[in-house]
Amino acid sequence: MVGLKPSEVPPPLGVKMASAGAAACFADLVTFPLDTAKVRLQIQGEKTAVDGIRYRGVFGTISTMVRTEGPRSLYNGLVAGLQRQLCFASVRIGLYDNVKSFYTGGKDNASVLIRILAGCTTGAMAVSFAQPTDVVKVRFQAQMNLNSVARRYNGTMQAYKHIFQNEGLRGLWKGTLPNITRNALVNCTELVTYDLIKEAILRHKLMSDNLPCHFVSAFGAGFATTVIASPVDVVKTRYMNSPPGQYKSAINCSWIMLTKEGPTAFYKGFVPSFLRLGSWNVVMFVTFEQVKRAMMVVKKRTEVAN
Repeated sequence: MVGLKPSEVPPPLGVKMASAGAAACFADLVTFPLDTAKVRLQIQGEKTAVDGIRYRGVFGTISTMVRTEGPRSLYNGLVAGLQRQLCFASVRIGLYDNVKSFYTGGKDNASVLIRILAGCTTGAMAVSFAQPTDVVKVRFQAQMNLNSVARRYNGTMQAYKHIFQNEGLRGLWKGTLPNITRNALVNCTELVTYDLIKEAILRHKLMSDNLPCHFVSAFGAGFATTVIASPVDVVKTRYMNSPPGQYKSAINCSWIMLTKEGPTAFYKGFVPSFLRLGSWNVVMFVTFEQVKRAMMVVKKRTEVAN
């Protein structure tokens, strides 16, 4: 199980879900500028540069955004991002162990196939709840804070309302298929890789179950996830950010990218994606482990006191 020694009593579902949501929100606060830079690089190429602005590399993108739009632009869409993690991470990470246990009938030592199936399941479930928050987050991150550029949205709640009024419910759930595909890949790669790396480290007694072990496992999971999920992530970002009618479907978006920009377009923003996913995984999993343990200590003390 994620963050659990064989001898330990598994924490209740509520503790795992609350820990996952809190840890993911903290990780988003730390890494959000990298995610915004990733989005700007991913959509670059589908539209002409504004006022000669062109992004080059992750840190060049961050520098350009701060210079032209101000430092607050790096946190465009943060409110929707935190809303997303509360809905999303609590389900995809918090439910992972329970779904894995369900597929094995409660047995320990689940196979890699069962872990992948559990990761895909919770990833797809999470998207079903959190898709509107992801659409708003991506559109805010893509929106430029320049006087010469008309703003699509002025606030998070106004964005939800505007999308619903102009695009209907389909607009709020736009890009659900590529997002389910992307998050099923991300979730199963991220959680399964973290699980396997951590188990191997503990089994071979390379490290104890503490911060360095969590750091190495999370960093490895971040790299593997970026390699697997980047193409789908780029398509998801472009499709969700697109105005009505620009693309007929996510597959059409992929085809236009391939024919107009070539196969390398699917790995646009790879470095910020890796920096973001690698750092996000480290912050999230380390925080998740600590918050979960702290909540279990509080729970035990409360039970003893009662």
